[in-house]
Amino acid sequence: MSFLTLSLALIFVLIPLLLTKTLKLGLGKDTIIATIRSIVQLLAVGYILTFVFEADNFIYIILMIALMIGAATHNARKKGASIQGITWKLILTFTFVEVLTQTILLGFAITPAEAQYIIPISGMVVGNSMVLSILFLNRFTAEIEARQDETELILSLGGTPKQAIHHALITSIKASMIPTIESQKTIGLVQLPGMMSGQIIAGADPVQAVQFQLLILFLLLTTAAVTSIMLGFLSYPALFNKRMQMLKLSKAE
Repeated sequence: MSFLTLSLALIFVLIPLLLTKTLKLGLGKDTIIATIRSIVQLLAVGYILTFVFEADNFIYIILMIALMIGAATHNARKKGASIQGITWKLILTFTFVEVLTQTILLGFAITPAEAQYIIPISGMVVGNSMVLSILFLNRFTAEIEARQDETELILSLGGTPKQAIHHALITSIKASMIPTIESQKTIGLVQLPGMMSGQIIAGADPVQAVQFQLLILFLLLTTAAVTSIMLGFLSYPALFNKRMQMLKLSKAE
């Protein structure tokens, strides 16, 4: 695909712009900013990846993964700013999920220890983990506020913080995992995943493309479970003081 051909694809940006302007949705500016940022960021990443792949140096791979984790943390922490120490909790969660998945992939030789495999898969893992953490934090903070009286009642009756927050925690974990599970139920029927579609367009054997896509789907199931559960159990202790009293959610970390 040439840049000229790609520029014609901007028609798909003009359509929502016209619709938002006609209906006065007020999303025109955000749409333009999102489009410009996506172009700049993806082109920059394309040139950076070209350099990293050609350099074939493991240090560059680590730096790329660190950049992904840093960007994901910066974006996700906004939803959990009311939870003390959420930044390091997110960093720890993203890092653990990345190390766990890559250890399994490389340890069992499922994928080669090469930049062209490690970096794209890491991007999918960290990106999915970021979305899940945002879903979890958004639901968790809402559950805490809605169940504050219930939580304080359990504490007043001698319950532990874990017992008091249990229902809100489990509900939030389940809510953040459901989209991943539900999307996989209809995969291949309702939608063809991006990785699989990309490989087929590039000329890969469809069966081979399916095998790689299944690998990613299984990977994302682990990502969903580990991210939601780990972040949940790291976050809830910060809601209580040493006297096992519930703290009020702050507006900033």
